[in-house]
Formats: sequence, C-alpha cells, structure tokens
Amino acid sequence: MAKRLDLENVDIFYGDFHAVKDVNLHVPPRSVTAFIGPSGCGKSTVLRSLNRMHEEIPGAYATGSIKLDGVDIYDKRVDPVAVRRTIGMVFQRPNPFPTMSIKENVVAGLRLQGIKNKKKLDEVAEKSLRGANLWDEVKDRLDKPGGGLSGGQQQRLCIARAIAIEPQVLLMDEPCSALDPISTLAVEDLIAELKSEFTIVIVTHNMQQAARVSDQTAFFSLEATGMPGQLVEVNPTEKIFSNPDNKQTEDYVSGRFG
Repeated sequence: MAKRLDLENVDIFYGDFHAVKDVNLHVPPRSVTAFIGPSGCGKSTVLRSLNRMHEEIPGAYATGSIKLDGVDIYDKRVDPVAVRRTIGMVFQRPNPFPTMSIKENVVAGLRLQGIKNKKKLDEVAEKSLRGANLWDEVKDRLDKPGGGLSGGQQQRLCIARAIAIEPQVLLMDEPCSALDPISTLAVEDLIAELKSEFTIVIVTHNMQQAARVSDQTAFFSLEATGMPGQLVEVNPTEKIFSNPDNKQTEDYVSGRFG
C-alpha cells in the first residue's frame, strides 16, 4: 500500500555544516515527485533523509519531522532498518551484486530477512522482474551473474531488487544519469507504471525527464556557496515548467542559470 510523506521544518546537517534548511513538503501517495535544482543545493541530501540513509555518514543528522502516513520515521522507537524496508532506494549508478546471479540479486533482501522457501523466492523473483519490465529479457538466464547485464538492464535489476521487499515508497537518486537514451526511456516508462503501486521520489538533473515522469516538482536552490540549500517552490509539474510562482524557478527551468 503506497503511503504519503510529510516533511515539516526539516533541517539537515553534516556535523557543523548546515546542508539544507527548513524544508516543508507533502508527497502524495501513488505519485511521482521530482527534485530539481543546481548541484550542491541539497536534493540528494533531502532524498537520503527520507529513509535515514544520510545517517550512514558520521555526524549527519536531521531535525524537524518526516512522517510516513503520520508516523515520524525519526522517532527514537523507530528502527532505521525497518524504515529502509518500507522506503526503498535506487542509486545513481546501477549497483547489482556482480558475482550473484540475476535471481539472487532480486531476492537478496528477502534472504536477509531470513526467507529461505525456494517456491516463495522464485515467485517473488519473477513478480519483481516482471514489475521492472525485465523478465522477458532475462528469464532464460536467471542463474547468470547480474554484473553481465547491460547498464540499463542492471538498473532495472536494481529496481526489481528494491521492489522485491515490497516497500511503500521508492526513492531514486538520478537513476538514469549513467544510462544511454534508450535505457533511460525504458526506466522512465517503468516509473510511469510503478506509480500505480508506489509513492516515488526522484532526483534528476534532466529537466525534460522531470517534465516527462513527475506529477509534482520541487525546486531546490542555494542563496550562495556555503549557504544551506532550500526548497524554493513545489507545485504540479506542469505549473513549474509553464508558469512557476518564483522567478528563481523560472530562471532555472528556462536555462538562465544553474
């Protein structure tokens, strides 16, 4: 069941460095929200805070509240590992386990949870690979190494791995930046299909991609180098690209800066 995310007065720090300030944002369920903005403005930092991945960096922390269907994921009683099962992530570069087979890549998360039933693992592998539009391409070589696939196939394999554990939210950090145009189109088509089941948040530097795949777009920027990033504007994607509320947003999407 896809869930909504609500960010209220979120500030993110790396030690003494204030990376992002005062983010207030609502991410509706079963939708695609794109984060855009110049390099260094905090897009990926905010994305990683949504499943507490930024905490993996020593000294990093966040204040304010990030709620998943009303439950604060930063509550001391909430297990970060459980958060990451519910809020999955796909990274910038495809990162399959290269020596593991295609099938074992997909079910790796389930095995970590202690699931050993072969029938169950086979079913989940097929369902997830179908969900990632990859089944027909790999069904005859499931025991071959995942590292032997093309870049675009590897990224879809990583998406299959992410959805195998049945998260409710899927985070994607520039998932197409290392891919060729045809592979990019395959992943974009997949995102459009996946939003019927998942809440998706994607960071992208590609304006056309944001316009193609997202329902709402959040524009982040910096006041100056060394200053915290901030959320300048969030609106339906069509409005952001045709009639934004903020001049800074208009300058960015029209290519006048950034």
